[in-house]
Amino acid sequence: FEYLMPNLVMPSYANTLLEQTCLAVVQAQIAYGEQRGVPWGISESGYNTVDTALNYQYRAFGVPGLGLKRGLSEDLVVAPYATALALMVLPDAACRNLRRLVQDGLQGDYGMYEAIDYTPARLPRGQRGAVVRSYMAHHQGMSLLSMAYVLLDQPMQKRFASDPLFQATALLLQERIPNATVFFARAPELPEIRNSTIGQSAPLRVLRNPDATPEVHLLSNGRYHVMLSQSGAGYSRWKDLSLTRWREDGTRDNWGTYCYLRDVDSGAFWSTAHQPTLQHSNSYEAIFTEGRAEFRRRDHDFETHTEIVVSPEDDIELRRTHITNRARTRRTIEITSYAEVVLAPAAGDNLHQAFSNLFVQTEIVRERQAILCHRRPRSESESPVFLFHLMAVHGADAQTISYETDRRAFVGRTRSLDAPLALSDGILLGDSEGPVLDPIVAIRQRITLQPQQTVTVDMVTGVAELRTQAIGLIDKYRDIHLADRVFDLATTHAWVNLQQINASEADAQLFARLASSVIYLNPAQRAQSSVLSHNRRGQSGLWGYGVSGDLPIVLLQISSPDNIELVRQLVQAHAYWRLKGLAVDLVIWNEDHAGYRQALQEQILGLIAAGIEAH
Repeated sequence: FEYLMPNLVMPSYANTLLEQTCLAVVQAQIAYGEQRGVPWGISESGYNTVDTALNYQYRAFGVPGLGLKRGLSEDLVVAPYATALALMVLPDAACRNLRRLVQDGLQGDYGMYEAIDYTPARLPRGQRGAVVRSYMAHHQGMSLLSMAYVLLDQPMQKRFASDPLFQATALLLQERIPNATVFFARAPELPEIRNSTIGQSAPLRVLRNPDATPEVHLLSNGRYHVMLSQSGAGYSRWKDLSLTRWREDGTRDNWGTYCYLRDVDSGAFWSTAHQPTLQHSNSYEAIFTEGRAEFRRRDHDFETHTEIVVSPEDDIELRRTHITNRARTRRTIEITSYAEVVLAPAAGDNLHQAFSNLFVQTEIVRERQAILCHRRPRSESESPVFLFHLMAVHGADAQTISYETDRRAFVGRTRSLDAPLALSDGILLGDSEGPVLDPIVAIRQRITLQPQQTVTVDMVTGVAELRTQAIGLIDKYRDIHLADRVFDLATTHAWVNLQQINASEADAQLFARLASSVIYLNPAQRAQSSVLSHNRRGQSGLWGYGVSGDLPIVLLQISSPDNIELVRQLVQAHAYWRLKGLAVDLVIWNEDHAGYRQALQEQILGLIAAGIEAH
């Protein structure tokens, strides 16, 4: 815009230095777009980063060699208004590029959207570009003036030229191209551009061994929290309530929300993750990125890809599974969800699980293909919370739908979750509901897939304070378009959270790895047994130091300022874990003997005060 904006109001003259400059600029933009394999037109604009109020951020972008700023090749943001400005210089090429931008989804209700961001570091994994869905009035105004230039025979320029003050200095715009060219030797930034090396894409963890020591991933919107391990086990919590049952067990790791698949013809069954059937697949991957967890596997000529996110808008988790039939014949498959319902603080459920179960009431909402659960209040001050669970199939018609809320009927006597009675041939879910002794939510749908057909199955679990609110959320997330929106919002919310604590996505992956040793006992991170055996004090021995002992403790011992970076990382990790619903006590043990000045102590306190969790 800095090259072409003057032309919006001032006339241009053929064979002049300014006209030649504008032409060269547009040609350089076109060449750079072809080099990068994207539509052309780069200028200052909004880009795919938001602040805590979810407002898009804005700054200058440009083409290396045209702009004087270094590092222009590290970003790739294309703004349609830049192409609109080029209508005044190369109208045919600009029209073709505008059509391409429309085909790429840049046309909105009020004109062209602000920009499309192709920078890998700001894109969700697997996405080529992110549309910046906003409108800026001055960019729309520039576009309208450019179109008036072409379609209405330059009305603004004629008005400008009619002013006597301008006529007195019009010769300044008519500087001719000099015959003798003087070359100015400078080193413009024209690096060898390769799409794969521009910008670092979002870091991810790919775990292929589900039997290894559990490594966790944390998803949260600040109220609703989900923890997952690479085996597919984990918990769902809302505020201080456990929604689904979970126990810390690093050897078995067999508690969580699951999805079973069963081939009706052969009777073979497996799960979308490693748990709970424990069957090893032909290929298995657990992929953890900030704001999302994914599981991929292939079994019996079926490919499954499961994505799990938590909505920033509503207190729900969405588990979307894509199932593809890779066989050459038509196949019928049954999809069955499963989770044990708690709706109580984790401590109470751990102390007396059977008693806690007695107060949970279940209800099947058949017209909405969902299950509702609530805990009957034990006192007037206790208000019920409603948990809902639904299954929606998109891309195929469900032949039969059945439900179960009684764990004994689902699992069967002397059986376990790796081979429950409900997955035996000829066994149907019993549609039981009401005050069952051991409440679960389980929904089964049977679908038929043609060869190479893919079906999408959404399993949504959420919580609301009123029954009407729960029913409203069920209706909302049966719509695939509203469910699609959750994935975009979850990624944006995760980025905003990281900006809040001034952390990168690489930091977040490190903090999640550390959380594995907080959630699951890790002997490697504890003192030797010979040291522990000498302890003679109980939990009350911590109280004098301001540590309750009710939460997991992360201990950092430091004796030298050389290791102050560890303190910064752990303070950040503490804030990150709290954002993800994992409450821990961070204890920093300063062993410095520097004397009066206490420089290390001041550095530590400074890092704590700078964090968002200083209190």
